[in-house]
Amino acid sequence: MTFPNDENGDVLRRMQASGDNLTKPRDVDFAFIFDKEDDARGFCAAAHTLGFDRIDRRFWAEKKAWDVSVTIFLMPTHAEITATEMKLDTLAREFCGRADGWGCLAQN
Repeated sequence: MTFPNDENGDVLRRMQASGDNLTKPRDVDFAFIFDKEDDARGFCAAAHTLGFDRIDRRFWAEKKAWDVSVTIFLMPTHAEITATEMKLDTLAREFCGRADGWGCLAQN
């Protein structure tokens, strides 16, 4: 499997090189950071309205910011991850937030 030369492609290449079976769907966590709790709450509500129903919000004391994780069960393809990340990042920006990466557990 080949991937584009971008950040998501780099992550997927490392996953593949470590033996991860990228043909198996799994939970993928997309992380977002907000300075204000009201903005984090607004993002959560808007994401839920769009059909995202596995959302976790907590205060990250070390960064003095709100961390929101949106978990989605999907096939970890470059297209799926990038499209989902872009959709959620656009929404996060409407609430003064920003994307903080994604991650998932390896599958063999």
